[in-house]
Amino acid sequence: MRPLTEVADAAVKVFTDKGFRSAGISDVAAALGLSHGALYTYVDSKQALLYLALLRTIQPDAVVTLPLPVAAPPTDEIVTLLESWMVAQASERVTGAPGVLGTRPAEEELGAIVDALYGFIESNRRTLQLINRCAADLPELAQWFFVQRRRSMLEQLGEYLRKGIESGELRPVPDIPAAARFINETIAWFAMHRYGDPDSAMLDDDACRRTVRHLLLAAFLPEARETP
Repeated sequence: MRPLTEVADAAVKVFTDKGFRSAGISDVAAALGLSHGALYTYVDSKQALLYLALLRTIQPDAVVTLPLPVAAPPTDEIVTLLESWMVAQASERVTGAPGVLGTRPAEEELGAIVDALYGFIESNRRTLQLINRCAADLPELAQWFFVQRRRSMLEQLGEYLRKGIESGELRPVPDIPAAARFINETIAWFAMHRYGDPDSAMLDDDACRRTVRHLLLAAFLPEARETP
């Protein structure tokens, strides 16, 4: 018997590399050096394998308590589990920042938003990569991740930019939704996606964090208020 944690880790890698539809039970079995049939000792379906992988990334120690073979809960229960994780991880650090507009100078507010979003993505990149790769194959997961969560965050960020521009605290931009996505995608690339690029993965983490913060603040703050 292999530890369930090893099965879960193999599933994380396979689903992140291939997505849900293209990945198979046999792929995870091969990664573990097991036969296709032997993997059914640990999970009863591919859906259960994905659940095991997701649980491993958000509650690493929880998988050891699961009875074998692991059965997949309904998709809506998996989404509820992920929503609880997201709220616990992100509500105060990311979506809470735009809710206190006007209480601090713009450079502090925007800096706090950049820091919070970068920290969330960087510390949870394994989970986010797995969700992002599999959501395209699972409509309920895609609806939660891309529509309810990411789109809502971009709308909040856009509203923050709009108010800051109208008050003169931030520089005008040609298009606010594009500017909001520019902030998010710049952070996401350096905090998560660059690890898939052999050249960029070698960059120092702290240097990336500080440089992204500096450049984003310089892009949106009036010139006289840019900070080194």
